[in-house]
Amino acid sequence: MNNHNTLRPIVRLIAGVAVGVVAIGAISAAVLHAQVTRQEMAGVRNLTLVAPTVACAGATDASAIPTIAQKGYKAVINLRLANEPGAAIDEARTAATQAGIRYIHLPFSLAKPDEAVVDRFIAAVSDEANLPVFIHCASANRVAGLWLIKRVVVDGWDQAKAESEALAIGLSNPAMRDFARAQIAKRKG
Repeated sequence: MNNHNTLRPIVRLIAGVAVGVVAIGAISAAVLHAQVTRQEMAGVRNLTLVAPTVACAGATDASAIPTIAQKGYKAVINLRLANEPGAAIDEARTAATQAGIRYIHLPFSLAKPDEAVVDRFIAAVSDEANLPVFIHCASANRVAGLWLIKRVVVDGWDQAKAESEALAIGLSNPAMRDFARAQIAKRKG
C-alpha cells in the first residue's frame, strides 16, 4: 500500500500535465482560427481575412473592386491567368485604376509553376505601400499556397501552423501544397 500512496501524487501530476497540454492545444487552435475570418462580399468567392492587412479570396469580379477600395485596401494582387474563364484582367485593372488602388497581376500557373512569380508575390505582399492588400485567384488555392510560402520564409512561422492557415484559406490541391513545401525547403535551406 505504501507504493500506491507514493505513486498517487505522481499520477495526479501526470494527469494535470496532460490536461494542460490538451488545453494549450485547444487554445492554440482557437487562436489560429480566430486569425482566419470568413467574410462575405458581393462579387467575391471564398473571402478570408488572415491578418488586419491581408485578405485572401477566390474569383473576384471587377464589379467588387470599388467595394474592396472602400474597405481600405490599397492593392489587389491577382494570381489568375489571363486565359482563365472569367478572369477579366483588363476589366479588373480598369476598375482598380478608377477606384484609385494598385492592381498587380502575377499570373501563376500550377501546371508550370514559376519561382519568379513567388519572388514577385513575396515582394508585393511585403511592400508597405500595398497594405492592406487583397489577394485572389480563382478558388483561393494558389493564394493559399503562395501565402504559405510567405508565412514560413518571411514571417518565420512554424510550417505546420502555416499549413493549417493555408487550408483554412483554401489550399486544396496536393500539387500546390507540394510546390509550396518544396519552395519553403529550398528558401530556408
